Amino acid sequence: MHGPASSGWLLVALCAATGGYCLLRMRSGTREQRRIAGSEALMGFAMAAMAVPAVVFTPPGWAWPGYAVVFGLAAVRALWAARRSAHHLHHLVGASAMVYMAVVMAGAPAHHHTGGGVPLVTGALLLYFAGYVLLSGARLVPVAAVAGAPPVAGWSHRPELARACRLSMGIAMVAMLLTL
Repeated sequence: MHGPASSGWLLVALCAATGGYCLLRMRSGTREQRRIAGSEALMGFAMAAMAVPAVVFTPPGWAWPGYAVVFGLAAVRALWAARRSAHHLHHLVGASAMVYMAVVMAGAPAHHHTGGGVPLVTGALLLYFAGYVLLSGARLVPVAAVAGAPPVAGWSHRPELARACRLSMGIAMVAMLLTL
């Protein structure tokens, strides 16, 4: 992605840590929870790879079409899974945003901005992810524990951590779209 190297490295660290936690979440829960965690791990690690500053590493020409294919397939999978759960619609938007960014980056010369303003698709994705970040942040506000509820065991069973990971990926998506 284009932009300052320091913010790129922060995005790499944030997205890689999020992807790592999502891998931990894949170890337990129901089959559907593991599938969601796997999708989120893929998104986290791919966002980390895309956020590596261009001054450090310029991906080869085949990398951006490769991203577009991988996330195109992820979008189709999310569309199919949306029959069971509305949460997959967010995965569909996220995977589609990754396809869009890969296509834009494939056609963009390195380190150059066109200065032509925010394209319509970028603006729509920015609005969606900004709203998602605000909603996800509001969901992290602590609520009183239910009396008599069993304690949550292990790091992979913490719903508030899963929400925090989704929030961090939403923030990273906003940052990546802003630098596009």
